[in-house]
Amino acid sequence: MRTDETGRYGSLYRPYHMIGLELCISIVSAAVRGEATGCPAGFRGDVISVAKRALKAGEVLDGEGGYMVHGKLAPAETSLKFGALPMGLASGVKLCNDIPQGGVVGWDDVEVDDSVLAVQLRRELERTMRG
Repeated sequence: MRTDETGRYGSLYRPYHMIGLELCISIVSAAVRGEATGCPAGFRGDVISVAKRALKAGEVLDGEGGYMVHGKLAPAETSLKFGALPMGLASGVKLCNDIPQGGVVGWDDVEVDDSVLAVQLRRELERTMRG
């Protein structure tokens, strides 16, 4: 694990996910130590949708693992400032605007079904964070 100069913050890269090992740690943390796992204390970061290639209006995004967009970690304030489309909602939405390669895909660039619960919850989060 690499840490910053203070040793307070660290980053760990693993090219694979060991759910069988990680699940046991989460269960023990919750059951024995009473610690919540996977429970954020605030909206500090976001994974925003960025065009892998030039995208044209009318195309339908293929989401995570696809050929059109990738996720980029950004501070929550930056995501809200740009009205960025969360990567988790970038599948099956139709583009209204052209997006250059490397450009951030925003809410205003796609047709979103506001009846989808995930979209409603995300919009509520954004309203709450904007105050």
